[in-house]
Amino acid sequence: MENEVTIQAAQKSSEFCATSIITDQTKPIIDLLKHFTTPVFWGKLAGTVLMLIILYVLYRIVNSMIKRIPEKGIKHQYVELMRKVLKYIYYFAVCAYILGLFGIKLSVIWGAAGVAGVAIGFASQTSVSNIISGLFVLSERSMHVGDLITVDGITGIVDSIDLLSIKIHTLDNQLVRIPNSTIIDTKLINTSYFPYRRMSIAVAISYDVKIDEALEVLKKAPELCPTVLKDPEPAVWVDSFGESGINLVLAVWFNQSDFRQTKNDSFVAIQKVFGESKITIPYNHLDVTILQ
Repeated sequence: MENEVTIQAAQKSSEFCATSIITDQTKPIIDLLKHFTTPVFWGKLAGTVLMLIILYVLYRIVNSMIKRIPEKGIKHQYVELMRKVLKYIYYFAVCAYILGLFGIKLSVIWGAAGVAGVAIGFASQTSVSNIISGLFVLSERSMHVGDLITVDGITGIVDSIDLLSIKIHTLDNQLVRIPNSTIIDTKLINTSYFPYRRMSIAVAISYDVKIDEALEVLKKAPELCPTVLKDPEPAVWVDSFGESGINLVLAVWFNQSDFRQTKNDSFVAIQKVFGESKITIPYNHLDVTILQ
């Protein structure tokens, strides 16, 4: 009888211990669920959502205002740069607000980042150099989005001008990213910077042709090209005496958007006026004699 009482007491003790363990383990979860169901929690959640909505609405309004800036008032690349800076400010404000809800102070983060920043700073010298170079590129205004440029032997049309690099696409439609430090350290050729440009075409005549007559005939070629500008007027001159002929030059001015048509029309016109005047363009040829 006593043994049965002892066994029952032990069983009750075991059940009590198991119940206590389960209660201790589930109590934090239950308390957390109770916290999520309190009016205070829902009030904070509503306030958080409302603040995030306000930040997003402000971001969209300012972004829309920047996009509506007249193109004559500020260049396109500066508008895009302002939009990127605004986006970074918006993300920073959202992150700072969310971290503040969890009691994380930005000063603590900056202190921890300062220790790692010393080590990272040595590895980020190239990025800093590109950012500084990017400020010079933007301040010089030596290029704009849509310009045809040549940098370090690469020719393409500018798609974007950022703080670290510029992005261009080549004439065969390949994307090229050029660091801003390369723009500063090398020669930049901007074909589209001025509204009009000049093209010089070299053409040779035979030594049998009188030079003054050939120059007068060559002056007629620009008249057959509708895209050639009258002011500045075209010019012709003698360049040199070559091995197989006399080298002349025809120089014409045109709007930079008419480059292809002007070049094609000029070559066609030169061949036409020379053909009408019986002026031959010399070329290298080989005489072969077969001995029997």
